Parts: sequence; structure tokens; C-alpha cells
Amino acid sequence: MKPARLATAVVLATTGGLLTALATTPASAAASCTSPAYKRQFFANTTFSGTPQKTDCDTAVSENWGTGAPASGLPANNFGVRWTVTRDFGSGGPFTFSVSAQDGVRVYLDGVRKLDVWRNVSTTVKKNVNLTVPQGSHTVRVDYVNWTGGANVKFAYTPRTSVTVDKVAPLTPTGLAVAYDGATGHARLNWTRNKEMDLAGHRVYRRPADGSTWTRLASTTSTTYTDTTLPLTGAAYVYTLRAYDTAGNESAGTAPRTVSTADRTAPAVPQDLDVRNGFTSLNVSWTAVADASSYRVLRAMGANGTYTAVATVTSPAYADTDTVEGSTYSYRVTALDAAGNESARSSAVAETRWDSTAPDPVTGLTATPTGYGFHLTWDANPTPDLSRYVVHRGEFHGDEEERVCVVHEVKWLSADTTSYDYATLPDGEEACLLVDAVDDNGLSTWRWTGKGDIVTATELDVTPGVETPEGSPLSLTAEAAEGDEGNQLTWEGLDDSDPLQANGYRVLRWNPRTSAYEPIAELPSGTRSYTDTTASRGTTSFYWVTALSTDGTQSAPAADWTATAP
Repeated sequence: MKPARLATAVVLATTGGLLTALATTPASAAASCTSPAYKRQFFANTTFSGTPQKTDCDTAVSENWGTGAPASGLPANNFGVRWTVTRDFGSGGPFTFSVSAQDGVRVYLDGVRKLDVWRNVSTTVKKNVNLTVPQGSHTVRVDYVNWTGGANVKFAYTPRTSVTVDKVAPLTPTGLAVAYDGATGHARLNWTRNKEMDLAGHRVYRRPADGSTWTRLASTTSTTYTDTTLPLTGAAYVYTLRAYDTAGNESAGTAPRTVSTADRTAPAVPQDLDVRNGFTSLNVSWTAVADASSYRVLRAMGANGTYTAVATVTSPAYADTDTVEGSTYSYRVTALDAAGNESARSSAVAETRWDSTAPDPVTGLTATPTGYGFHLTWDANPTPDLSRYVVHRGEFHGDEEERVCVVHEVKWLSADTTSYDYATLPDGEEACLLVDAVDDNGLSTWRWTGKGDIVTATELDVTPGVETPEGSPLSLTAEAAEGDEGNQLTWEGLDDSDPLQANGYRVLRWNPRTSAYEPIAELPSGTRSYTDTTASRGTTSFYWVTALSTDGTQSAPAADWTATAP
């Protein structure tokens, strides 16, 4: 006979694969026992009547007393033992209730008999039954009696975990809490363990707060989980927890729990950096970065200088006005988000600041009328990067009260000259004249502002006093000498067989002293050009050319002029 345990002891009970510490107490003191331990009562009869002789807690129904008494003070025959436990079965589901006993045993679920082997036997009898336990808490009671002979009893209730049998999902877990640690960027989850006896564990799921697809992060038998994989972008994420059993059934998810992450992810590096000259600045631009709230512009002198921040801007462009003309600057840009994260630096671009300062206007301009046009002089311009002077000639438009000088370019001159002989037809017209200074970058005050030191002068009138008759069969072109080679005359209008030029051509030049066109050359038939090497430089020459016939007459003259500077 196995006597009842009277001393206090700590035992381990298996609950859903987990261990729970239980205490057994002396029978005289046991009034209730912590589930899933049984309350055990010993009776000195087989009808369970009267006051139990002994009450204690038992972790399992598994006894073999042989032919002895089950406890001190009880008979070896005709005694009864009752085990009772109320426990939470979670979602319930299919279970197997199993007994083996000598002699009688009955098993009840919530007062309803499920197993009955109630007779005096000489050998151990075994029996089991499959049943479905509803969700929640239920009371299991085992009644055992020994009439005569050997005494033994075993009882167990176990979930049926075959995937073909167990179709009941676990209950949704409870008590889910999520705490976010901003220092580590991790989220710690904890929850209450489910009551299912066939519980295999819990599964943790996560999705973006603005998304709909869950990602399984882990399956665990613990009641805590730390998520170390959260992106540190400042975005919000949602967690849910589901229980699953050994048959693979999974519960519904818990109510979602949301955390907002710390943003430690820098924006992308700005791309397509470009720098161009503006009128008064170097203009830097780049492609906008999606999550950037501002940009930091860094600048270095030259290609290998040290970069320092010169500006923080909110748009992808910056006009750097703090630059020196002629100096080269390199730029790089970083992107910053609202949390202050800063990207790596962009690739560098460099540009040299153009000269945007126009030369000073030309001063001291004088225009002296001459027999060939005008002689111009002016003061030397002090601009360091002076490239050239440009002479402009204009005519007045408008009435006497509001006259406008409209000019056009006449000549480009080198930067080391301060005078110019402007050859033009001196026919007594009033002219307006301007000399403009232009620097290496093509800048000038006249082009930028339309303002300049314009002088007015009236040409000499050296035109012939004799008008050229009309009706000449010839057309004449006179070109000024470039040097000492003389003025070049060319004409056309008659072919070699025309009788009007059978005896050739006559070239005449105006002589202001005699106020007449005087012959300077007689040329044979077929001639088409003549070089006048006798014309004085610094004058304007007026020419006629006539064709001579065989009878000594000449055609009406063709006329042209040319002015040669000294």
C-alpha cells in the first residue's frame, strides 16, 4: 500500500507543455488546490459519504496501493478516493479521457459521466473515450473505489493533436503590450500565455501602419519578443499576435498595437549637381530628394580646397552672390530630413565666376571733320581686362526737341589705341559718334545700359560741284586703297564688240581746285579695271569712267567715290 503524502513538497505539473510549480499540503489543511492540481479526498467507504478521512492535493491520478491501505487510518478494502479539478481548457477541442483501475472508476466532466468501469475486478481494467471539450473552464471528477484485493488507478486527459482531428483554433492571445525604446530602436512585446493544453507557441506579425500586408517576424514559445529589425525611418508600424497549436491551427490576431520609430535614416545623396554663371552670381542646382526638408550647400576655393557650409536652403537651388570675378569655386550639397539626418555629400562641380563688371565708359572723345571723314581721339580706358574699342557711327532721328542717335558699329580697334581715322563720304551731314570699351568677356557699358559719351560733329562737304549725267551704259565701283597700292576702280556694262568702247575708256577724277573732272588715264578696249596710285591719302576721291567710240565721242560717265584715311 502507498501511503498518502503528508509532508509539504514542491512538484512540477505539465500544462500545455509548460511547467508550473505546485505545492502539496498536509491533508488536514487542504481545502482547495491550485489548478491543474487535483483536490484528493479519502473516504472510509465506497459511497463517498460522510466527512473525508483525509484531503490533500495531487498532481496526477496515478496510484498503486497494492493490498495495503491508501493512507494511515483508512481500511485496506472498501474505501473510496475522489479527485476533483476545475481548469481552463482554452479553446477546448478534441480530447481523449483514459482510465485503468482495479477496482471501480468513474469519470465526470461538469457532472456528466464520461467513463464508467464500476465493478469489483481481480485484474486491472483499461478504458478510454474520445470527446470534445467546450471552450473555457470545466470541472473534471474521478471517483475510485476498492472493494477487495489489490488497489490501483490511473487517469489522464490529453488533447488529440492530429491535423485530421483537431480543427479548433486556439483562442486569441490576451494582454499584448508593445513598448518602443527610442535609444535602441527596438520594440519589446509581452503578452499572457494561452490556456490551451496543445499550445505550440505564439506568432508575432508586423506591418507598416499605412499598409495592409502582415509579415511574420517570429514563432516563439515565450511570452516576450524583441523586434530588432524595425527600420529607423520615423514611420509607424503595427503589431499583432496569434497563437498556434500542435495541429497547426492558428488563432485570430490580437487588436493591433502601434509604435512610431525613431528616424535615423539619412536622405538620399543629391544628384545631377550643376553650377552656371549668372549675371551677379554662381547658380547651383540639383535634383530634389524625396524626403529632404532642406539642403546644405558647401563650397571650396578651387578644385582641392576645404569645403565649408555657405547656405542652408529648402529648394534644390542656390544663387551664390558671395563670389569674386575670375575665381574658381567647387560645390557639394547634402540633403537633410525633418529629423536632422544628413546625407553624404554629392559629387563636386566647379565653375569660374565670370566677369560681370562692364568697363568704364570711354571719355574724352573728340571728332574732327576731315576730307576723308573724321579723325577721332579719346582717353585711354583704365579697365584691366580691356579687350578692344568699338567705333560707332549714327544718325539722328526725331525732331529738334527729342532727337535720338541710332548708331551702328563701324570698326573694332585694339585696346592699345586711342585714335582712329574714320573714312566716310564727307557730304556735310551731321553725325553722332561713339567709342565703346569692351572687356575680355564681351561686356561694355554701351551694350549693358545703352549709355555712352556720344559726340556730335558735322562733316566737311567735299562733294563735286558738277552733277553726274544720267544714262551711262557703265557701272563703276571704287574701292579705297589699303596701303600704297592705290584706289581700285572696276567697271562693267559693255562687251568687247560694242562700238561704244572701240577706242577704249577714259578715267576722270574730280579736282576741287579746278572744280572739274580731269582725265587721269586712257585705257584700251576690253579693259575693266584701273588702279589710281596718284590719289592722295587722307582725301576723298570722286571718279568718272566713260567709253570712247571710233568717232571720238564718249559715253555718259559712270560715277563712284572712295575715301582713304591717312
